[in-house]
Amino acid sequence: MSEASNYEPPKVWKWEEENGGRFANINRPISGSTHEKDLPVGKHPLQLYSLATPNGVKITVLLEELLAAGHSGAEYDAWLVNILEGDQFGSGFVGANPNSKIPALMDYSSGEPIRIFESGAILLHLAEKFNAFLPTDPAKRPELLSWLFWQMGSAPYLGGGFGHFYAYAPFKIQYCIDRFAMEVKRQLDVLDKRLADNRYLVGEDYTIADIAVWPWYGALVQNKVYDAAEFLDTSSYTHLNRWTDEIAARPAVIRGRKVNRSFGPLEEQLHERHDASDFELRTQDKLAPEEEAG
Repeated sequence: MSEASNYEPPKVWKWEEENGGRFANINRPISGSTHEKDLPVGKHPLQLYSLATPNGVKITVLLEELLAAGHSGAEYDAWLVNILEGDQFGSGFVGANPNSKIPALMDYSSGEPIRIFESGAILLHLAEKFNAFLPTDPAKRPELLSWLFWQMGSAPYLGGGFGHFYAYAPFKIQYCIDRFAMEVKRQLDVLDKRLADNRYLVGEDYTIADIAVWPWYGALVQNKVYDAAEFLDTSSYTHLNRWTDEIAARPAVIRGRKVNRSFGPLEEQLHERHDASDFELRTQDKLAPEEEAG
């Protein structure tokens, strides 16, 4: 605490590689590739390059939901991007996402390759492509977009803010933890109040808004990220817990959460996915864990 309280910012900031905590080696102040590495391409028109962080889970859940709903064109290859080994800085991945963050999707279904990066953009692309998990009432589309962009704007306070300082920072700073815990509690209250009168975020229909929010806030409520459920008293958000449990029980969600997962219990891991049968033939390899970097 004394180290943090005595810190005086220099006139010009300079990067010190050893700073930044447990996952400092995956962060740097410049963009671009560090090495040449082509992306693998499988047999399906949709090629996903990802890791099962909350942002990665959004996409695999939607793809599994699309397949479950009968959209055979949503068949996909999912390739593991090991962020701790710097896969996101390979030239091929940077070509798919110049921001070097998972997930990235290449869509070859129209002949000319289309890249899509940022999880919200990928969700919209896929939902519009298959006309699925969007409101049938056009008046509800603004509500869906509002909740989708709410998640994109709010989750950095949960992951990069609260999650980093509570679980990953090299030392505890009360001011930072208190500041972001307060904001996350406010966000949980926003969701709980919305779900008090609505089965899902946009009403009675399950949409990409739910698919975007659940991997972040559902995981927090279920104590699957940051080990902070007790600290944040997440059990007190009754309606949010009801929604979390309902979505968690969906078969497509159970499958989607496993894809590109290389950490946690072995039975929940499927490093790569190229066919539905892969869920029964999952690899026994284990790779390193991740944090909020996705």
